[in-house]
Amino acid sequence: MERLVYTELLQWMKRSRRKPLLLRGARQVGKTWLIDQLAKQEFKNYIKIDFEEKPQLKSLFQGDLNPQKICSELEIRTGTNIIDGQTLLFFDEIQACPKAIMALRYFYEQRPDIHIVAAGSLLEFHFSDLSFPVGRIQSLEIHPMNFAEFLLALNYTKAAQTCMQAIEIVSQSTHDFLLSQLRIYWLVGGMPECVKEYADTKSIKLATDVQSELSQTFQWDFHKYKPKTDIECLGSVYSSIAASVGQQTKYTGLVKNFTIPTIKKAYESLLQARIAQKIKSVSSPGITMEAKASDKKFKSLFLDIGLMNKVMGIDYNDALDHKNLLSIYRGQLAEQFVGQEFNAAKIGQIYYWARDSKNSNAEIDYLFLDHGKLIPVEVKDGPSGKLKSLHLYRKNYIPPYSVVFHSGTFGRLDNEKIVFLPLYFAGSFAKYGIQPEVHPKYK
Repeated sequence: MERLVYTELLQWMKRSRRKPLLLRGARQVGKTWLIDQLAKQEFKNYIKIDFEEKPQLKSLFQGDLNPQKICSELEIRTGTNIIDGQTLLFFDEIQACPKAIMALRYFYEQRPDIHIVAAGSLLEFHFSDLSFPVGRIQSLEIHPMNFAEFLLALNYTKAAQTCMQAIEIVSQSTHDFLLSQLRIYWLVGGMPECVKEYADTKSIKLATDVQSELSQTFQWDFHKYKPKTDIECLGSVYSSIAASVGQQTKYTGLVKNFTIPTIKKAYESLLQARIAQKIKSVSSPGITMEAKASDKKFKSLFLDIGLMNKVMGIDYNDALDHKNLLSIYRGQLAEQFVGQEFNAAKIGQIYYWARDSKNSNAEIDYLFLDHGKLIPVEVKDGPSGKLKSLHLYRKNYIPPYSVVFHSGTFGRLDNEKIVFLPLYFAGSFAKYGIQPEVHPKYK
């Protein structure tokens, strides 16, 4: 299966000022597979060390962390020569050997010509316990497969290209086809193993069976979370996050019968594990949104829309029968999808707007930064007259244009500078924004 992030791996590989590369991301998002493919296609020699599979190799990093010594011992133990520019050295599940993380610094300083990659899960739980080589490594976040990658996995190359390039108006037949595949993607999700199962069998049922296995794996990991977190609370928060996507909440709104500190620790542990993402609220939008963001009220995104369905217990047959994608689970799947596509496009921290007033529940689903301007983004169906929060935001902050993602075709209200985009263009919008030729009056 093709992963778009592979291009970033090639760019890293070819840099003259290359640093050791650390892949970050939740379990099972494809980190190891990506590096195996890179080694197969681009390198003559490949040394892969999985510290969970072969814990005895941790002894290489005891005492002296001199890269030359480590490389010499690796050559002896693996029978593979480490040649600058020809050998890829991969430390997998590196969280099981914290000293190997520390050693990355010395590889950068003393053996910069070696291509070295590290990957692991639950890495953030270990960083506080060691001297992390800040400034001496490069990080790359790996997310679940986005909608375009899903289409590529199904060999719908032209359809995938439509969703990867700058937004353009498509025919009604193309629109209908993309919506039909989007409905399936919402059920299968973007976890690589689930996508592969569906690509091989065309069975949503079998793909959701894989989701059950993955969800169980995540929950089995709960006992590894540090500092120690209440396991029962973790399980409850895990389910609550999936069910509350798109809803503004507070820690006390996630679960009952636990103290706020216990709930907050469980929530933050799931953030560290990359299973959830916190969407911060701002009441007075500005370029310095982080300084204005609230820590008391927020929304959440789940790791993957398919896993979200599984944890919530949504019947995929019911979802397939819904005529309008926005009506599935009160529109929460649509908001999860747009946020997940934004994440895959790596736009950074995501925010939303919530009016700071006791007598108002006005919200804008997302705020998007386009050429230094904040663009309000809503995810819903309906005519302009029903977009009360959007009209309020426009009146107060006068954005250059606004975006509404819906299940209909492309449209725009020039007098109000509102662009209506099909949901499947969420990733394209995150990457390119709205091009002048699509709405020349809005720039």
